[in-house]
Amino acid sequence: MTEHPVVLPEPDADETGPYAHLGFCRAKPGHESDVEELILGLVAPLRAEPGAIEFHVHRDRADRRTFVIYEMFRSRDELVAHLAQSHTQEFVRRIGPHVEGPLRQQFLRMCSTLPAASVPVEA
Repeated sequence: MTEHPVVLPEPDADETGPYAHLGFCRAKPGHESDVEELILGLVAPLRAEPGAIEFHVHRDRADRRTFVIYEMFRSRDELVAHLAQSHTQEFVRRIGPHVEGPLRQQFLRMCSTLPAASVPVEA
């Protein structure tokens, strides 16, 4: 999710868990709704991709211009395939004018096991 090629770290030799990724961006003032709409547009197509386990969009409570995407795939290869999808590439192209600076990424190694305990969410 950046303007330059993404280099995904290889999984550790002993790694058996899924491959997780965080994406961060900060909307330009007045572009918050545009950024949220663009990111939410990824939810349905991404969740339908092979290997997709989780995809969630978050907004910082203290800085409402900051958005965080959490996504998890079964493998690094499936995350690489996701980044090459046309809807992902279109998102990167379209979001650029609405955010400050490049999109920031962080790749995570899962230490806990799946599935996580179910936690009821109040409406």
